[in-house]
Amino acid sequence: MSKIGWIGIGVMGRSMCGHLLSAGHEVKVYTRTKASAESIIAAGAQWCDTPGEVARDSEFVFTIVGFPADVRSVYLDEGGLVDSAAPGTVLVDMTTSEPALAVEIHRAATARGLAALDAPVSGGDLGAKNAALAIMVGGEQEPFDRAVPLFEKMGKNIRLMGGPGAGQHTKMSNQILIAGTMVGVVESLLYAVKSGLDVDAVIDVIGSGAAGSWSINNLGRKIAKDDYDPGFFIKHFVKDMGIALAEARKMGIALPGLALVEQLYVAAMAQGLENMGTQGLFVAMKHINGMK
Repeated sequence: MSKIGWIGIGVMGRSMCGHLLSAGHEVKVYTRTKASAESIIAAGAQWCDTPGEVARDSEFVFTIVGFPADVRSVYLDEGGLVDSAAPGTVLVDMTTSEPALAVEIHRAATARGLAALDAPVSGGDLGAKNAALAIMVGGEQEPFDRAVPLFEKMGKNIRLMGGPGAGQHTKMSNQILIAGTMVGVVESLLYAVKSGLDVDAVIDVIGSGAAGSWSINNLGRKIAKDDYDPGFFIKHFVKDMGIALAEARKMGIALPGLALVEQLYVAAMAQGLENMGTQGLFVAMKHINGMK
């Protein structure tokens, strides 16, 4: 069994950390709001007051926080993970963040005898609960191999995509595809509603054909139930699309579809929907179309 540190007990982090704890690993946790970690602490995790305390004596430290600024602070601030972890520790950031920041953390970690992996995930709250996440990893082979048995407690499709930052670049490809798909899901179901069709019946049919996707078959069902609870927050999706667009500008490529979807989600935030799940775009589009 491994000594594991975990930082970030949110919608997905709670389940992911819980799987490691259930597997018998010794787990120390920190999150900004201790109350959100109560169930994990009750299950046997040890609470720590700072990220640095989490890092001390841990063989692996996993993080899944909100925004790149949070990642930078947790890893690179004085007394943070890079400062506090013992040589040989593997630091694994599972936040969707900036590829350049992943490279920066890798360099800082390597200089102190640590290993760093960027390992964002896809699959939302359901994938986290069912330990069925896709885990896309950037970094070096040796620490990846050491981390695989732990990744296997959280996900089903685990792959080293390349060097530092490659995991984040892969997640950007994932988010670009989801962005376009979500607009298709929402517009399809808006049309179905306006036509007077049974939304679940529509999903039964089109979700099993060429138009089928994870988004229509899972988030579409939530829309049919007026369930907009977050498996993944709109505000975090807007952050991800912003990262992808910034990276695209660096590469000199145009992604007009992504730019349009980002604006639609920004409009959703302007309507106060930022804490809904990504399927909340349906609510925003109903408002735009004057539908109740």
